[in-house]
Amino acid sequence: MSLIMVTGSSGFVGSNLVQTLRNNAMNVRAISRKNGPNAERIQSYGPETNWSKQLQGVDCVVHLAARVHVMRETASDPLETFRQANCHSTLNLARQAADLGLRRFIFVSTIKVNGERTEEGQPFNSASPANPQDPYAISKFEAECGLFKLSKSTGMEVTVVRPPLVYGPGVGGNFRLLMKWAKSGLPSIFPNVKNKRSMIFIDNLTDFLRVAINHPNAANQLLLASDNEALSTHEILRHLATAYGKTPRSIAVPLTTMKYAGEILMQRQAVLRLTENLEVDVSESMQFLGWQPPYGTSDGLLKTVRIQTAQA
Repeated sequence: MSLIMVTGSSGFVGSNLVQTLRNNAMNVRAISRKNGPNAERIQSYGPETNWSKQLQGVDCVVHLAARVHVMRETASDPLETFRQANCHSTLNLARQAADLGLRRFIFVSTIKVNGERTEEGQPFNSASPANPQDPYAISKFEAECGLFKLSKSTGMEVTVVRPPLVYGPGVGGNFRLLMKWAKSGLPSIFPNVKNKRSMIFIDNLTDFLRVAINHPNAANQLLLASDNEALSTHEILRHLATAYGKTPRSIAVPLTTMKYAGEILMQRQAVLRLTENLEVDVSESMQFLGWQPPYGTSDGLLKTVRIQTAQA
């Protein structure tokens, strides 16, 4: 049985992926910087880390460890800090994997490499040009480029997966704020905002990665992943409110007012994420892998609320 190494195994995606793979009788070596009963601890994911011990016997790496978006950045040079963590460290691991003859390296990137928003009716697809807007996305794109270059020179298969926002039980960040909003019973202020946002339920993403590990069509491919649906912010809040047993309510607030408030409160980007489109076309990925999302978005939102409520 081939051995799959998962980095970042204590994180939101990593912990769920390890569980999915083990539930499917796959042999997993979970790697984390944190102590845990089901993971091997590594001191650093840095660009100088020696991975020879962890890579022994491994057939495929799924690399999830990363420095993610920081709400209050304190680094003096954010881009270089992100590059060290997400590009140089990734390529260091990949080079060592290639030297040992590993079959495949799967890199979980981000749809932000394509940009922050889409025009109506023009979703991102695998042919869309890269347009990273912040240090996090830039560092991920540079890692992608380095990995595909490494693949050509070594023969190690590389698969890059770009998901949009990942949600599910235990999710944090802005999505948790939306959940709190819905749980409170406060009305949605977005009924007249007809934006479309693609997301991916954690169980869908881990299933997608499970298939990508061994599928021959995933070799040396850029694959976009999502629930294969796109909902407006208002629809997301409505689904969440219903899952919490609340009656969905709404009060229409003009978009211009929201944007003005965002400027005043220094939350411009947050308002844009709530009101603009970010749509992902995953039909090509689904065709390549013969994959269908196990959960629709409404089911994923319901499961997220039920499990998180039960764990509270």
